[in-house]
This record gives sequence, structure tokens and C-alpha cells, in this order.
Amino acid sequence: MTGKTDIAVILVAAGRGSRMGGGVPKQWRPLNGRPVLAHTIAAFRAAGLHNILLVIHEDDRERAAALDVPHVLGGSSRTQSVRAALEALSATPPAKVLIHDGARPLVESRVIDGVVRALDQHPGAAPALPVTDALWQGENGHVVAMRDRDNLFRAQTPQGFDYARLLAAYRAHAGDAADDVAIARAAGIPVWITQGSETNIKLTYPVDFERAERALVERQATKGQTMDIRLGNGYDVHAFTEGDHVWLCGVKVPHTRALLGHSDADVGMHALTDAIYGAMAEGDIGRHFPPSDPQWKGAESHIFLRHAAELARSKGYTIANCDVTLVCERPKVGPHAEAMRTALAQIMEIEPDRVSVKATTSERLGFTGREEGIAALATAALVRT
Repeated sequence: MTGKTDIAVILVAAGRGSRMGGGVPKQWRPLNGRPVLAHTIAAFRAAGLHNILLVIHEDDRERAAALDVPHVLGGSSRTQSVRAALEALSATPPAKVLIHDGARPLVESRVIDGVVRALDQHPGAAPALPVTDALWQGENGHVVAMRDRDNLFRAQTPQGFDYARLLAAYRAHAGDAADDVAIARAAGIPVWITQGSETNIKLTYPVDFERAERALVERQATKGQTMDIRLGNGYDVHAFTEGDHVWLCGVKVPHTRALLGHSDADVGMHALTDAIYGAMAEGDIGRHFPPSDPQWKGAESHIFLRHAAELARSKGYTIANCDVTLVCERPKVGPHAEAMRTALAQIMEIEPDRVSVKATTSERLGFTGREEGIAALATAALVRT
């Protein structure tokens, strides 16, 4: 019997989700406070599968970094994306592989386990549901024929296979295919049908999100989950140097000096980023973006803050509110405070009324009083239900 440590999971998430409409691709949209993919990853971890590989679009690298799982870049089609992931696994090949649509976040452990158990007896297995509705063929808006529904099934994922045989099948296959079962069958690999689930829906249209939200609420009510509240604080300091502006909480503020730092020295955003990391016990900016790494020299601080916010969402947390205090004699923060709130809210993808930005002086005391630099303090509250 194959142990779960010998199974790799490929989550296909490189698509753009055109049928869902414009904006953020569906696999990255929030669902009950977390990205869809965070729910999908959690479903497989709950089933005891932790060797997970994401296949993403190159535009989603920053989003993927917050999910704390390895990833590879996909291709222009599902077939190309899965092939890229299978090749990436070949360096340390697993015994079995499960391939799942990233936009199926409600997959249950019993569905996953059904595929895993079937792979002990079969080289391929996939969940499905029998077709129970009448089938019509339409033309120009009219029914023109009926189709027999006997022995027809609605395919689902994860689709599981012997890894070596599926890799060989993909390498031999030319062109694209609807799914992995199609490529397996073309290579002569028999596929066993396991029990699917009505809740294992693929998010395709906006109404699917509404259905998924209701399902998640019902699951949480059934589990009787308790609220998890986390508080974190951050503190940062940057000295003045030559220049004609400073960046504070995402806003460029004219000033007679600039702030010195490895990145853009946005002291307020750095403090807030550390507050969010701190609430999750995830260290500080330096842990995730080491200053010794030259790629972060001069980096814009919104990269750090967005990563912290996305990491929080991937762990199931909602940013309930945050509060930033800037300590300086000059420049005056008041005229820019609303713009700062708006900028921070947009970066963290939360409502502006959950963000506070204010300033104070140190009554001419200390380095801030002598106008040698600016300090910032921040607090963030995270909630997971």
C-alpha cells in the first residue's frame, strides 16, 4: 500500500478564469476571507497530503509566495501546465501523483481518500458523479435531439495516477486534452471511477462563489470552530539623508530631506508589515526579505506589506484593523493622512475604515525631536473564525 508521503499533489492554477469576469483570477479571489487556493491547499493538508506543488501564471509569483508552498510556472493550456509540473517532480519522483483543479476549494477528504485508496489497485483513478438529468442537444436556441445518459459521468478532480506512467503518457502526447484522464487513456492507462461529491464544485461563474461561501459557513458551523484573535506590533526607524521627499505609508511626501534605507525606507509601512508578521509569529521583514539579498535593494515597500497581508489570508486570517503612528517633527503628516490610509488599505485589500494613520511629535526630545530621522509604531489585529 502506498503511503501518503509517496504521493505528490499538483494544483493547477495558471489559468486566467475568463468566464468569471475581469479582475483578479478566480483562484486568487477571496473566499470567506482567504484566497481560493488557500482553501484548496488546506483541503489536501487536512487529508494528510503535504507534498504539494502549485502551477501558476508568471503574473502571480508574488501572490504564490504568500502561500508557503513550492510552485512552477505553467503554460498556455492546462496540458502544458500539468506537463511542466510533472517534469519538475522528476528530480525526486513520487510513487503516485494527484492532479487537482486549484479552483475546486471544497474537495472533501473522503473524495481525496477514495482516489488514494483506488491507486493501490489501479494505475489511474478519478472521482465522478453519474449524470442524472436528461441530456439535450441544442441548436439555435432549440432542442433538436435527445442523448442517452446511461453510463455517463461528470468528471471531477483530483485525478490520480502512477507517476512514472503518467509522466511517460504526457511526454508522448501531442497537443492538448480536456484533462489528465484523456491523456492517460490515450496512453492505454485504465482509469477507475471513484465516488465524487456534489460539493466538489469548480468555481467557474460568479454564482459559484456564492454557493461556495454558503458551504464554507455551514462547514464551520458544523465544526463549531472558535475565533482565533492575534495581535502584533511593529516598530521601525529610519534616519534622514539628502533628498527632496520621503515615502510614508505609501505616499510620496515633499520634504527637505529623504529617509535612508535598504529599500525605499517607508518607515510607516515597515512597522505595519512587522506588526502583521508578528501577529502570526512569522518574524519580521528581514526574515522574508533579507537585506543581504541585492534583489531587495531599493525595493518598494508595498511588496513587503502585500506579502504579509497575503500570508495572513493564506493562513485563514482577516486583518480586522491596524493602527500606525508616525513620530516626527516634520514633515507634517495630517494633510496626507487620508491618502496614506487609502494607500495602505489598497495594498492590504481591506476597507479603509480598518486602517488608522496618525502622527505625533516627541516634543523636540531625542533623535526625532532633533529631526535626525522618523520613527513609526504599528499595531495589527488578525482574526480567524
